[in-house]
Amino acid sequence: MHEFDEEIDSLAAKILDYSLIRLKTDPPLDHPWSYEELCEEVGETITESGLGGEKALQLFKDVLAPACISTDHPRYLAFIPSAPTESANLFDLVVGASALYGGSWLEGAGAVFAENQALKWISDLAGLPEGSGGTFVQGGTIGNLSALVTARHDAKSKHPEIEKWIIACSTEAHSSIKSAAEVMDVEILTIATDESNRLLGKKVAQAIDEFHLENPKKRVFAIVATAGTTNLGVIDEIAEIANVARELGIWFHVDGAYGLAALASERTKPLFRGVEKADSLIVDPHKWLFAPFDACALIYRNPEIARRVHTQSAGYLEALERGEWNPSDYAIHLTRRARGLPFWFSLAAHGTKKYAKAMDKTMDVAQAAAVLIKAHPNLELLMEPTLSIVAFTRKGWKLDDYKAWSEKLLGDQVAFVTPSFHRGEPLLRFAIVNPWTSIEDIKMILERL
Repeated sequence: MHEFDEEIDSLAAKILDYSLIRLKTDPPLDHPWSYEELCEEVGETITESGLGGEKALQLFKDVLAPACISTDHPRYLAFIPSAPTESANLFDLVVGASALYGGSWLEGAGAVFAENQALKWISDLAGLPEGSGGTFVQGGTIGNLSALVTARHDAKSKHPEIEKWIIACSTEAHSSIKSAAEVMDVEILTIATDESNRLLGKKVAQAIDEFHLENPKKRVFAIVATAGTTNLGVIDEIAEIANVARELGIWFHVDGAYGLAALASERTKPLFRGVEKADSLIVDPHKWLFAPFDACALIYRNPEIARRVHTQSAGYLEALERGEWNPSDYAIHLTRRARGLPFWFSLAAHGTKKYAKAMDKTMDVAQAAAVLIKAHPNLELLMEPTLSIVAFTRKGWKLDDYKAWSEKLLGDQVAFVTPSFHRGEPLLRFAIVNPWTSIEDIKMILERL
């Protein structure tokens, strides 16, 4: 298994050939298979003697891969898709082949140095001060959790008398905030948004003041603003919320997993005014910054606070305590691949201007899609797109109608668009983050409504 013999050499050629064909050609949409279908076609793959590399690869090519929906397909518009650049995907192969460990400077100095340059680009776009920094983690859930754990630790040191800790966020905050609260055994103070679905600073101030007055043994330790909600792409009133957090002495975290990528575009950067006051933020390059899964950039205003919280100590880790930058010290992880390297490579290879251009292209398609929806006799646009998410409803349809349409759309291999909900009502949404998605793709889908 650990010798590069003729058999492995032949297998390597086939794997590279498959990878290059997949990258060079238009991606298939494909669809999920049932458990029974997969059992029948694949059978048992883990055996005492092994299937052999070529047979295992053939099973993947013929059955397992087609049983997965391609997230980089231009008409994959559900959830938040991915659209890695070709260079990012290619360099992901290099990262896998290089046996890099990305947890410490001692073991991965070159990789960590490169990742930190990519993080600094994001930090500089956000306007955070010199010395800000962090690490790439698996995704927004771990990023938010790590930041909030850091925030609570900071609050505990300042308010030891408090018995219960609270996260303040909007009703539109990402599901991972609730998940983090459950893991941390803290409560959530949910604050209603305005009619445009934004969380406002004055509402935050009022809600927290009232809560503290009524609950003297409880305290809000973090305020979470969302920079582009997953469902609708709405940006909270970041600057005003930041001011409230400063006035109340509360940690200010910005969840920008999807939307904060738009800092890269000059035309949308002003929408995020106030993010420079964040104590921590996240943005997922695997969403709208054209990196492969999985990479979430977690950045702290003062990373030393996070280092004190997250550094693990043990006899076998003392060799790492050399005063150098260890990514494992800034989040809830120890072992980590250098997951930020494909993003760094693509950014270094193409330059930041091409990133802005690609992002603007997706927003242009979103705006054009909104125009088509407003002109469609059966559709109603929910709201004008702020970024690249377009939400709308079909007149007269109930949830079952949306589900049936969505399933047929995928079954006919036209597109992957799933129903969502807003304020209890079903809707459809296009999440347009792929520069290959064209207005012709949108028209193809709308013709079926």
